[in-house]
Amino acid sequence: MAINTTKVENRRQLHFHTVGDILADVERLNQGKIKALGNWSSGQVLRHLTLVMNGSIDGFPFRLSWPLRLMGRLFRNRVLTKGMTPGYQLNGPAAEAFLPPATTWEEGLQAYRQAIHRQQTETKREPSPFFGAMTREQWEQLHCRHAELHLSFLVPETQ
Repeated sequence: MAINTTKVENRRQLHFHTVGDILADVERLNQGKIKALGNWSSGQVLRHLTLVMNGSIDGFPFRLSWPLRLMGRLFRNRVLTKGMTPGYQLNGPAAEAFLPPATTWEEGLQAYRQAIHRQQTETKREPSPFFGAMTREQWEQLHCRHAELHLSFLVPETQ
């Protein structure tokens, strides 16, 4: 049975300024055992973040309807500055593209390190399927807000 992620307690409070900050947090998590509080394993969380990061460079395999794209443009600045809330369920082509397959922490970590490297070294950015055309800086903000949401569900296990 799926967990209602809007009601998950004991999530971490995170705020990232750069993708380098995100990687530093992931590397700290890599120092010990991790408990995943949501519906995805820790590896799946990293795989999901990787899929979005790589999509921001390579493009996305789907296009959302114009009403959703319009709504995205209206909410873009709010999301980039205030963050994302848990509980949104992907469906349709977005689910096919972004729902992560079973992934170990090690597999997710390797892919995520590569995605961060690409974000830091490649300048090309494709439009977001939801928010439309964005600058490299706006994409970095979005990746930070997105990682804050998903990584908040990964907590170090106490011994």
